[in-house]
Amino acid sequence: MDRFHWKGRNARGELIAGTLNAPTESAVADQLLAGGVTPVHITVDDVEAAAVSPAWWQALRAGSVTLEDMLVLARQLYTLLRAGVPLLRALAGLQASAVKPALSQVLADVRACLDQGRELSAALARHPQVFTPFFIAMTRVGEMTGRLPEVFLRLAEHIEFEMDIRSRIRQALRYPAMVVVAMGIALVVINLFVLPTFASVFAGFKTQLPLMTRLLLGFSAFTLAWWPLLLASGTAGVFALRAWLATPDGRYRWDRLKLRLPIAGPIVQKATLARFARSFALASRSGIPLSQAMTVVAQTVDNAWIASRIEQMRDGVERGGSLSRCAAASGIFTPVVLQMIAVGEETGELDALLLEIAAMYERETAYGIKGLASAIEPLLLLVIAGLVLVLALGVFLPLWSLGQAAMGRGG
Repeated sequence: MDRFHWKGRNARGELIAGTLNAPTESAVADQLLAGGVTPVHITVDDVEAAAVSPAWWQALRAGSVTLEDMLVLARQLYTLLRAGVPLLRALAGLQASAVKPALSQVLADVRACLDQGRELSAALARHPQVFTPFFIAMTRVGEMTGRLPEVFLRLAEHIEFEMDIRSRIRQALRYPAMVVVAMGIALVVINLFVLPTFASVFAGFKTQLPLMTRLLLGFSAFTLAWWPLLLASGTAGVFALRAWLATPDGRYRWDRLKLRLPIAGPIVQKATLARFARSFALASRSGIPLSQAMTVVAQTVDNAWIASRIEQMRDGVERGGSLSRCAAASGIFTPVVLQMIAVGEETGELDALLLEIAAMYERETAYGIKGLASAIEPLLLLVIAGLVLVLALGVFLPLWSLGQAAMGRGG
């Protein structure tokens, strides 16, 4: 299969360009016409240049699919499917108009899987680095219920919520992160340049230095002597931590620990429960059986500990228990939420009340993120004050003692 460069005009007459993988030029023209693009110029890519170009360089040029790309993709699929465009034709048009080569390659593989008779969710699952488990699971829900356009609309709304949360978190942590980086740079400069200079000065005192000064000088000497080992140990520790988090037990323990953090824990829990409530409402509204919906939702919350609690709720429902009773036994919901679940179960409006619960958790998450920076700043000030105090005592206390002694001899 060769790679072709093409230029064409869309339905509005605008000139667009891109690349496609196809066996012949006519196959490229068929794909473009199926996507509503009239081809103007089609040329085959230089085979020799492609052979010389390394694979890693091609992957780097292709770029990566971002969350913004997934938002646009979900919106476009919702619009095309709602308008009655067949799925294969919709994917062909999106592939032809994709700006990023990486996204075009993914859509081409998805179309090839659909041509082979696979389901859309199975085709998306072939690209876990692009499509999240939530995206794949909700696509499967849309296939099961025949509400694929609505699912893509809900996915777009969910991605917008995720992007908004990430933007708020970055904005809240921008100042604390700058302070932490500045503190790290200051510690490196002090260890490498300041303390060694003071060490040569203190060596001429011919007297015992204060304990704090000896600790600082010892730490500086140890850092200068063993910095390669410290760097290697830190790198090995990071890789070991990532390997541990990749295991089911490590992921479970870490996700449980995240929920118990003093400041960020409640925010993580509310954001996770908001995702659970919204996806559960969509699955319930789509007509999926309760236990099956909870199985799908447990795969979408992105927290192993809360997922285990949802699975326990599912097991309780399968044994004949009510949803409200099983939710109370899970221990992850507040009394207000439990009351809303009980009311929704009694009135048959569970999906509507779950959306209310999701909106409530999303508002609380937004308020928590807004106060995140104000909660972290006092802790940072305490750390900075402690660092300055230690440096002041360790560096200037010997100088002050020397000055006092000189004044005593002079008197």
